[in-house]
Amino acid sequence: MLVRCLYASRARQTLVPAVTDAILEQSRRNNAARGITGLLCFADDIFVQVLEGGRDPVCDLLGVIMRDDRHQGLRLLAYEEIGQRRFGHWNMGQVNLARVNTALLLKYSARPALDPFANPAAATMALLHDLVDTAQIVTRGG
Repeated sequence: MLVRCLYASRARQTLVPAVTDAILEQSRRNNAARGITGLLCFADDIFVQVLEGGRDPVCDLLGVIMRDDRHQGLRLLAYEEIGQRRFGHWNMGQVNLARVNTALLLKYSARPALDPFANPAAATMALLHDLVDTAQIVTRGG
């Protein structure tokens, strides 16, 4: 059974390239072996990540992320059983929303900023779908 998990968290430290690069490298290395695919978006101190894969591997990974001291205030936004993957092309795709056209952010939010804690989960997921559809994903595969 496939599931999709969407969560948001805040970074405990400033999101400099070394921090995001380390998270992405670790994700790409480990996710392929677990059969997990997904997408990581970040802006300012906020992470939004969607994970897809088998129920047990995704739940196990979410537990690891909850204990990861790079994250704080983690909120599960959505969890659902799915018939197929939407983010299956990426062991962990990456989007730095500071580089995305603000019109795309305004499509789903009152401000041109990522705010998954205030917006409905459906709006955050729709933004992620638009990022895929408009080829905003920085890195494929792994």
